[in-house]
Amino acid sequence: MVLALMLLVVTILCAIAVIRELKAKNMFAVAFAGLSVLVFGFFSIATIYTELFAS
Repeated sequence: MVLALMLLVVTILCAIAVIRELKAKNMFAVAFAGLSVLVFGFFSIATIYTELFAS
C-alpha cells in the first residue's frame, strides 16, 4: 500500500507540473508531465485496486 501512496503523490506532483507549465506555455514540458500523470496515475490506481480487491 505504501507503493500505491507514493505513486499517487508523484501523480499529484506531475499534475501540478502540468498546470504550472501550461501557464508558462512550455508545451514540451506539458507533454512529458502529462504523460507522467497518465503512467503514474494508472499504476497508482492499479496498485490500489490490486491491494484492495485481488486475492
